[in-house]
Amino acid sequence: MEIVRKWIQAIMALLVNGSWSFPFTRTIYQGPLKVVCSPGLNCYSCPAATTYCPIGSLQQMMAGIRIALENGQNFFGFYVVGTMGVLGGAFGRLICGWACPFGLIQELLHKIPSKKFSIPQKLNYLKYGFLLFFVILLPLTVVDDFGYGELWFCKYVCPAGTLEAGLPMLMLQPGLSRTIGIVFFNKMTILVGFILWSILASRPFCRTTCPLGAFYAFFKKLKLVKLRLIEENCTKCEECHAVCPMGVKFNESPEDAECISCLKCMDKACKFNAISLEIAGLPVGRNAGVRRRPGTKQSNAVM
Repeated sequence: MEIVRKWIQAIMALLVNGSWSFPFTRTIYQGPLKVVCSPGLNCYSCPAATTYCPIGSLQQMMAGIRIALENGQNFFGFYVVGTMGVLGGAFGRLICGWACPFGLIQELLHKIPSKKFSIPQKLNYLKYGFLLFFVILLPLTVVDDFGYGELWFCKYVCPAGTLEAGLPMLMLQPGLSRTIGIVFFNKMTILVGFILWSILASRPFCRTTCPLGAFYAFFKKLKLVKLRLIEENCTKCEECHAVCPMGVKFNESPEDAECISCLKCMDKACKFNAISLEIAGLPVGRNAGVRRRPGTKQSNAVM
């Protein structure tokens, strides 16, 4: 299953970055597909990107609400929130594990041989702060003289944007180097920091900073695709702890919001059929036929 997941990750990365004319046009794709929401974090300004970034679009919506109200426009682009909600309701953070290009990059970096370190669980809550402040509150409240806000997360934080858009555009349009300032160097520092951290620890950006992962985590109890713990089969061997790239202790916290449904715990670790996959309440996969004793409890898990 891990090989299948890697292929899906690669295919998704190519699908949302499928405009390969950029070496000749030396600019950003602006075709009709740019109205389609990328399920994962993928910079709109990447020259190969054929879709828009949901976090960038959410900031754009928040940044323009005030001026829209002043002009009597009582609509705020809820297509963006609705699309994100549909994706979250269907898949939750499965998108992080199967469809996010920057998640794939972090996984590949982590394969570089080095001493590995864990990430303190308390740092997981930081990404909710980034979602609240950098994506929602700051674009909404800190505005210029015309009433427009800034895209704070994209402009000042996002390492995916620096890697996928900032650096490639500098190579395609060398003249842009004249506009480089402290903001760019700050973002380069953030990018290098996350690259090094990704080598030493598993998916640090996903776990501590990504506002899209924070948004999808809110759907942990609602999504259609779920992992479930069959408690009567669990021996508490803790093998699932060792393989989880997000630091989830599945047998202790089967509804953990950090779970990205990579299925490593089910396929690589659990030898006792204690973890099963369900879609819309129907069991699928190798544990679909596992039965429980009458009256035993089955726990939902985050997917």
